[in-house]
Amino acid sequence: MAYLELKNVCKTYGEGTNATEVLSNINLSIEEGEFVAIVGFTGSGKTTLVNLINGLLQPTSGEILFKEKMVTETSHERGVIFQNYSLLPWLTVEQNVLMAVKEAFPKRKKSVWKRKSMHYIEMVGLSHALNKLPQELSGGMRQRVAVARALAMKPDMIIMDEPLGALDALTRGNLQDQILKIWEKDQRTALLITNDVDEGIYMADRIIPLRPGPNATLGPEFKIDIERPRDKTKLNDNPNYMKTRNSIIEYLMDIGNERKSEIKEAFELPDLAPATFL
Repeated sequence: MAYLELKNVCKTYGEGTNATEVLSNINLSIEEGEFVAIVGFTGSGKTTLVNLINGLLQPTSGEILFKEKMVTETSHERGVIFQNYSLLPWLTVEQNVLMAVKEAFPKRKKSVWKRKSMHYIEMVGLSHALNKLPQELSGGMRQRVAVARALAMKPDMIIMDEPLGALDALTRGNLQDQILKIWEKDQRTALLITNDVDEGIYMADRIIPLRPGPNATLGPEFKIDIERPRDKTKLNDNPNYMKTRNSIIEYLMDIGNERKSEIKEAFELPDLAPATFL
């Protein structure tokens, strides 16, 4: 039995003639400890998919199982890292993380809350910013707080909804490495939603494209046959990397052109720029 399983999941918004099926017949299985990336077009329903998996939304039809139990609501077992940080602006770095720890472990002692919070704040390199408010932090630092907050709740699965998309290249690369180190240490199950093909290849075990909506559905999976830990400086010279990247880009461009011709509307493709690994 898969750790996370989506069976024939559909999600429709609206009713009657105004109904729009955003996601159609989504089938996905993720094993425990696996790192999967879903790459998709802008507006294809990636965030809707995240909200379904996290229990914020319920499918119109089909079912979602996590550890063989139906997902009907949110749970600390599934931690989400959002793109927009979602920090409480009136709380400091420490208070934002501490609040999440208290929520996840309400019966623990205050000393345990403090220790857990500090552990993850140190892990993302923000010990020097404990008493700073979000408005005093850079975008990259805010996202590191969001990462620390999600991890401090000790989720069994980490779900990342384009968490690094708004960051500059250097900060994005550093956070990719930090997330990978944490994942490799704890081997928690991970799902990354991204529009960056290179990011997916660097971080995941396999990539699954999400075809453009409406009626968006998952495409074929692409397995990443590159040994871990991966070295960014050597990826451009890795034949498996180039072969996989070219296959994914070719597939995405084909379905983008296909969809464009069907409805005579342009689609914004995922990030298909030449690889930037040095």
